Amino acid sequence: MLLGEVFELVQLLFVVGFTVFLANCVDYDILFANKFVNHTDSSKVTLPDAFLPVDVCSASIRDNVAVMFVLMISGVFWLHRLIKFIYNVCCYWEIRSFYTNALKMSMAELPYFTWQEVQARIVEIQKEHQICIHKKELTELDIYHRILRFKNYMVAMVNKSLLPVRFRPPLLGESVFYTRGLKYNFELIFFWGPGWCVCVCVCVCVCAC
Repeated sequence: MLLGEVFELVQLLFVVGFTVFLANCVDYDILFANKFVNHTDSSKVTLPDAFLPVDVCSASIRDNVAVMFVLMISGVFWLHRLIKFIYNVCCYWEIRSFYTNALKMSMAELPYFTWQEVQARIVEIQKEHQICIHKKELTELDIYHRILRFKNYMVAMVNKSLLPVRFRPPLLGESVFYTRGLKYNFELIFFWGPGWCVCVCVCVCVCAC
């Protein structure tokens, strides 16, 4: 997963940089033989002949407002992805530490453990370390609820009609509108935003009803 995220960061830099280069740093008249260049053999045109000088290319980029706007938006998006990547690295390191230190599972042995064995070890260390402060003992069902808590909250709010995902357009009847963007915004507000604690408390009350 980490390697895939690194490739995504590199891919974004390459796509944006190469697109800007093709749009501003290539003389297409020379490339398509609409304009001649000074060559000993005038019939042969190479790719470097169509590349604009560095100062001309940089000036063309700076003078193009649309290109500068795209570069600024792309830079902000890339920084966001970089921060998310660093955050994921920290999360993966914490998960690795939990498996090696708390569950006593080495990274070499981990692929050979079943999920039932992992659950059994979590139940056992709960008795010694109280990793969950709300209960003295954990069950497999408690672990599943903990993992799926966000999805359970969302399902409960949809079932209670607290989320506006159902609409009645004229002549079409009841329709469901729940895109990935809308789902991301809901999760950002409920679970990752400043008021997520209040929202989780409300969701718990809804699930209990």
